[in-house]
Amino acid sequence: MKHTYHIHGMTCNGCRSHVEEILSKVKYVLKASVDLEKEEATIEMESHIPIEKFQNALKNDGGRYSIHKNPLPGSPKGRSNKTDKSKSEKSPLRGLGDTFYCPMHCEGDKIYDKPGDCPVCGMDLVEEQNLSTSNSEQWTCPMHPEVVKDEAGPCPICGMDLVPMQADSSAEEKTYKKLLKKFWIASIFTLPIFIMAMSEMLTNNPLYDIMDQKNWNWVQFALSIPVVFYATWMFFERAYKSIKTWNLNMFTLIGIGAGVAWLFSVFGMFFPDVFPSQFRSESGAVHVYFEAATVILTLVLLGQLLEARAHSKTNSAVKELLKLAPNKATKVVNGEDVEVSIDNIELNDILKVKPGDKIPVDGVITEGVTTIDESMITGEPVPVDKTEGDKVSSGTINGNQSFLMKAEKVGSHTLLSQIIHMVNTASRSRAPIQNLADKVSGYFVPVVVLISLITFAVWAIWGPEPAYVYALVNAIAVLIIACPCALGLATPMSVMVGVGKGAQNGVLIKNAEALEKLDKVDTLIVDKTGTITEGKPTVEKMGAFSDVFSESDVLQYIVSLNSNSEHPLAEATVKYGKEQKAEIIKSDAFSAVTGKGVEATINNKKVALGNPKMMEYAQAEITSQMQDEAKTYQKQGKTVSYLAIDKIVIGYVVIGDKIKATSAKAIKELQDKGIAVIMLTGDNHDTAQAVASELNLADFKASMLPEDKLKEVEKLQKEGKVVAMAGDGINDAPALAKSDVGIAMGTGTDVAIESAMITLVKGDLNGIVKAKHLSHAVMKNIKQNLFFALIYNTLGVPIAAGVLFPIFGILLSPMIAALAMSFSSVSVIANALRLRTIKI
Repeated sequence: MKHTYHIHGMTCNGCRSHVEEILSKVKYVLKASVDLEKEEATIEMESHIPIEKFQNALKNDGGRYSIHKNPLPGSPKGRSNKTDKSKSEKSPLRGLGDTFYCPMHCEGDKIYDKPGDCPVCGMDLVEEQNLSTSNSEQWTCPMHPEVVKDEAGPCPICGMDLVPMQADSSAEEKTYKKLLKKFWIASIFTLPIFIMAMSEMLTNNPLYDIMDQKNWNWVQFALSIPVVFYATWMFFERAYKSIKTWNLNMFTLIGIGAGVAWLFSVFGMFFPDVFPSQFRSESGAVHVYFEAATVILTLVLLGQLLEARAHSKTNSAVKELLKLAPNKATKVVNGEDVEVSIDNIELNDILKVKPGDKIPVDGVITEGVTTIDESMITGEPVPVDKTEGDKVSSGTINGNQSFLMKAEKVGSHTLLSQIIHMVNTASRSRAPIQNLADKVSGYFVPVVVLISLITFAVWAIWGPEPAYVYALVNAIAVLIIACPCALGLATPMSVMVGVGKGAQNGVLIKNAEALEKLDKVDTLIVDKTGTITEGKPTVEKMGAFSDVFSESDVLQYIVSLNSNSEHPLAEATVKYGKEQKAEIIKSDAFSAVTGKGVEATINNKKVALGNPKMMEYAQAEITSQMQDEAKTYQKQGKTVSYLAIDKIVIGYVVIGDKIKATSAKAIKELQDKGIAVIMLTGDNHDTAQAVASELNLADFKASMLPEDKLKEVEKLQKEGKVVAMAGDGINDAPALAKSDVGIAMGTGTDVAIESAMITLVKGDLNGIVKAKHLSHAVMKNIKQNLFFALIYNTLGVPIAAGVLFPIFGILLSPMIAALAMSFSSVSVIANALRLRTIKI
């Protein structure tokens, strides 16, 4: 028996796991599964369990969560704590507002609307890079800052010339500057403490000629106060919060370790008689550890400072994309050129793009010819020739010719906006491999604290004199050197850099899972039209099978029928008809039969156009003579569509679609990597065989309907294959969604792109080769990071505990432990940043 209930009160994956655990422990529950996004719990039970039992179980846990049969009134579907980023459709790119997320993705893809630290791991939240109003050039008055204008001119209050506004620095830049200021303050006060402590190692300490040790201890205490209570107080706040919420993290260990060292020292100064003699010097003063506490905290602060700087580089790809967005555009109004803000461009506006300008929005060229550098979006360095009727994308750069264009997509609908959105979303997603790190991290801090206590006990009982001093120092070193942060950063840092690298090369990744799965793919299914071929079909011949209808009649019926269709083959025939000045006759009851063709009523006649399956659907017989005539063209790789009127086949159209120049090379590279490439097409066998022969494809299937492609994917998956599917049309959408990794051509339909996990902006198979290289590099990098983080902690903790002391006499100072811990996270980020330099 299985029931689904609605859960309220969850905010993160930690909540989800906790609720799942509570529900699983209810008597007679076989299995409980909780979905954070849907706010639903699916519970399998031996027999019906009243909902009150689940409600009581959650209530006894503290009442933070509640369970109901139906959603609460007004409750959104999914988490209510997500920032609402919906804005006006005219310019949603700008004014999105700042959003922040945890770089370790502790709470999945949860985002915040203000900076701070993660409530789970305590790390500083990272700002998501978006096109915002700060990108627009604005002007203000130096005397009256409340005056803000979109263009230069005089101040309406005092008449002074307005000056350009300086955009506010990013949140991460502000965080970096704040940490830098605190680091310098911490360093200034820590350095003298360190010198005083180290001077005790001198035989004749010159400082004792000035004051005795007790007084110098008081000086160290005074100097440590700004370090502890100002420069690094945030670490203790995070440690307290982590213990209070029981989200134990690296700041828990830092807070306990440094806090114990500092409090021990203060207590020793005020109550020296409480401590045994082994804690005291010859002068009777207790050994203090102000230098250990302050140096540890300062080094951890240095690590946070370096992390803040490194984080800014991990999303550099998005920042580069943001720079592509122009602020101004030239709009043609009543024949006049008017400079307008990018926000004021609307659909169907005519824009003038001058040589060297960035193209402001997506659209189509209405007048002129030029070359356009699209490398920033497709990754291809060669400029592309464009002429009237060709599409152009926002952010790409015009060559040396002016042209006019019509705006077809503005705001969030532009390609650049979609790329930025997809990169941001994918960067926050979690790869399945991260589950390993999550499981380890869940037990990490409690285990380290336990090891620290055991270390103290072992040294206190069996250690050399002064045993308690050794015990305290080594226990603190264990706490400080352990770094769950490095483990948590191992996966998301590589994903973030990898997704950005892909975007720069025209490979858009929808989520991290796609990268992991693509690395395991061993079978690739490809569609023909628009995937292997250019998807720009042209009419090569019109033919008639009857003396009653001429070729011009066949053309007129085909053009009239296809004028209602958006299929690429239909567009090709309509374009050809216009060139031949064919008259378009009004059609009624138009219908598209997926994977077969189209039909409508024209001049009270039932007209159908399509492949043999469409003729069968229309009950029109194709004779052997007709088939023979069609085969002549099909063996050349051409597509033949039949035209039937009132169930009689009366003509045909031959359409050619060139194979993309990159297809053969890309398929060979994939085959060399051990990937089986299979072509599935709705076209006839002869056409499919001609294309397969040219590409050396041994495995192909023709006359495939959408459901046939879907079944083929399912069949291969049952055989244990990891299947990727590449396509560009509506008929590919079911197979794209079902495959392990769906790959859509960016030149294809929105439905195909929505169904896929990876989108290739340029829309050719070479992009799959790039995506495969990228996925392998990212997964290799993640495994390196996980190995580094695990081996670091596996070796570091025992060394800090003193396992090398009995044999080699080596002990690890808590200060060295702090330095190692701080640089472990930075090392993981630095390794992830290497992905920026790989060639895909």
